[in-house]
Amino acid sequence: MLVLTRKMGESIKIGEDIEITILSVKNDHVKIGISAPKNIEITRKELLEQIREENVKAASTKVDLLHLLNRN
Repeated sequence: MLVLTRKMGESIKIGEDIEITILSVKNDHVKIGISAPKNIEITRKELLEQIREENVKAASTKVDLLHLLNRN
């Protein structure tokens, strides 16, 4: 993991097309802006984890239902 210190208004470049800018810092919150091409999906990590957990639940439920149907 690369760790960088940035001040408000400073940026980080990732490759040629992605720029992350520190917009504000207040208490324990940091507001960032991300400039990237439209074809690059940007999603909060906690949202991706929630989606993954829901997918696992949905997949296991379907298997359980199939087992019940096969018993009848």
